Amino acid sequence: MGMGEKFITVTDRPAPDSVITFPRHPPAGVPIRVIGDVHGDARAFTHAVTTDRFIIQLGDLTDGGPENGEVLRIMLNLLHQGRGLFLLGNHDLRLARRLAGRSVRPDPTLEETCAQIDTLHIPQIINAIAHAPAWIVSGNRIFLHGGFHTDMLHTAPPFPVPIQDGRVHGVLARALYGEPTGQLQPDGYPERSLRWVDRIPKNLIVYCGHDNRSPDGRPLTMYGQRGGTAIFLDTGAGKGGHLSWIDLDS
Repeated sequence: MGMGEKFITVTDRPAPDSVITFPRHPPAGVPIRVIGDVHGDARAFTHAVTTDRFIIQLGDLTDGGPENGEVLRIMLNLLHQGRGLFLLGNHDLRLARRLAGRSVRPDPTLEETCAQIDTLHIPQIINAIAHAPAWIVSGNRIFLHGGFHTDMLHTAPPFPVPIQDGRVHGVLARALYGEPTGQLQPDGYPERSLRWVDRIPKNLIVYCGHDNRSPDGRPLTMYGQRGGTAIFLDTGAGKGGHLSWIDLDS
C-alpha cells in the first residue's frame, strides 16, 4: 500500500485473532474504482470489484437485490484485505441499528436482508458499518453517499458512527440522506432537493449515490453555480436497474 493510508482497528471479541484492520481513506497514488449503490446485487458487485484498483463503494450495500448476505461478505473481504472501503449510507446505518437490536422503521427489504445474514458475521458487520467514513475528502474530490455540505471540507466525519444513538442531525444527516425539501413523496419518504449542487466550490468534484437521478442508465453529471461538479452513480442496482462505477487515476 502507498503512503498516506489511514487505517482503524476494531475488535469483535477480546481474542487477539479478532482484530480487524479497515482502511478509512484511499492510499495515495493508487488508481481507484468508485462504485455506486449496490442494494444486494451480488453478481454485479462481484464483477465490479474484480480489479486491481482500490475500491470506494458509495454506500447502501443492501436492501433490494436477492443476495444481500453475499454482498456483505464481499465487502468484508475487501476490508480485511485492505483492497477497498465503503462510505456510510442510510441503508447501512439502518441495518447496523437493526442488527444491534435498535428499533427501526419496519421495511420488508430490511427484514429480507437480515434473514440472509449469517449470525456469526453480525459483530463484524456492525463494526464495519460503525467505522465506515460518512465522507472522504481526497484532493479535489469528495466521496459520500447522500448529499454535500461545505462543512465537510473542514470537519472530520463522526468516528465511530453513532449506532446506538437516536436521530441523525447536521452534516451527518446531509451525508446520509441528502437535503430534504420539507415535503413528502407518495411513498411517505422525504422529498430531496439538489440545491446543494450549487454550493459545491469551484473545481471540487462530488461523487455520490443515494438517489437514482440517471435519465439514461448512466451516471449523471451535474454542474453547480459555483463551478463545482456532482456525479451521481446510483443507477438502480438491486431495484430493476444496474450497477455503475467510474475508474479514477490517482
